[in-house]
Amino acid sequence: MLTMRQIDYRLIDADNHYYEPRDCFTRHIEPRHRDKAIRVVADADGTERIRVGDKPFTFLANYDFDHHARPGGLREMLRAMGTPDYEGQVVQEIDPAFRERDARLARMDEQGLESCFLFPTLAVCVEQFMGDDPEQLYANFAAFNRWLDETWGFDWQGRIYAAPLLSLLDLERALAELDFVLARGARIVALRPGPAYGRSPADPYFDPFWARLDEAGVAVAFHIAESGYNQMMSVWFGEEPNPSSHRQSAFQWSCFYGDRPIMDTVASLVFHNLFGRFPGIRVLSVENGSLFVPYLMKVMDKMGGMGRNGPWIGGRITEKPSAILRRHLFVSPYHEEDIPALVEQVGVSQVIFGSDYPHPEGLAEPRDFLEGIEKLSDVDARRIMRDNALALVGRA
Repeated sequence: MLTMRQIDYRLIDADNHYYEPRDCFTRHIEPRHRDKAIRVVADADGTERIRVGDKPFTFLANYDFDHHARPGGLREMLRAMGTPDYEGQVVQEIDPAFRERDARLARMDEQGLESCFLFPTLAVCVEQFMGDDPEQLYANFAAFNRWLDETWGFDWQGRIYAAPLLSLLDLERALAELDFVLARGARIVALRPGPAYGRSPADPYFDPFWARLDEAGVAVAFHIAESGYNQMMSVWFGEEPNPSSHRQSAFQWSCFYGDRPIMDTVASLVFHNLFGRFPGIRVLSVENGSLFVPYLMKVMDKMGGMGRNGPWIGGRITEKPSAILRRHLFVSPYHEEDIPALVEQVGVSQVIFGSDYPHPEGLAEPRDFLEGIEKLSDVDARRIMRDNALALVGRA
């Protein structure tokens, strides 16, 4: 049985976050694009609202730049519901460790973290609101990525790997931004799960993009995001097209957010033969959980045979889809899921630890993730908590 006291190595957390400041998009925006910037404006009563150019940003309707919910607060709430002295999710003033690199490094030392993969809170949700304007999208992403590198670093001393945002909306612009972040040392890049504006992300049209990543040995993270599925599909069931995150219906949570976009993405990468053309590509599913994995493996293996006489966009695959998935997909499960079962399904080499710190639905102490893998051997635990993530950034 593995216990916390037996851990004699520092951890690599593949799902950490920061809270963006007000000027993360405007600080480096080109002057000619300033009117299209993602920015904060105040209502007549002083209430701050986020606007994407001239459009309201609705997904995180009550985003607060000065306060945040207590890390791990949701987990605590669910455990303590019904106890008379529980105060609920406590809102705190912004912690410097969630805005400043040196403070975060000190916090990581306290937590026993050697390194972390660092993702946005706000910025993973904005692409949906710029899909009709490539110029606006790439101007904002370029500005954000320059702020990100300046503030956190794409690869800061092998400790912080902040993932720059990329998009496949426009191939030439995507290649230009990819070249910039690779030149600045990025080891992880982030793409939004879901289709690529009328194409599969694995369509051979995008081969120049994937070829650069393959050559550089850089992994691609698909972090949960506002992938636009509510607007694309839930409206046909009578649902709202753009609800705020925590005002989505149970139906929308179940069918159009989280599992659905990442399943579609992984299936398209496998069936459209991305990994056959670029065998070095590795993709990482972050904060999408793992419930989708066993179903997707089974259904792809079955339907791969059913569709054998249909078209193959990127060329016919030559292996069982599940075998391809097991080799190229790395999964960061939610801490409350059956992680040993996931290890059985995909192999221990494909599972990586992510705490979602400092979000309220994540872990207040990242190393508490160990509770979910007590049944695994010390060797397998180390791979999940450290070695697999190191391999993704080329430090194995």
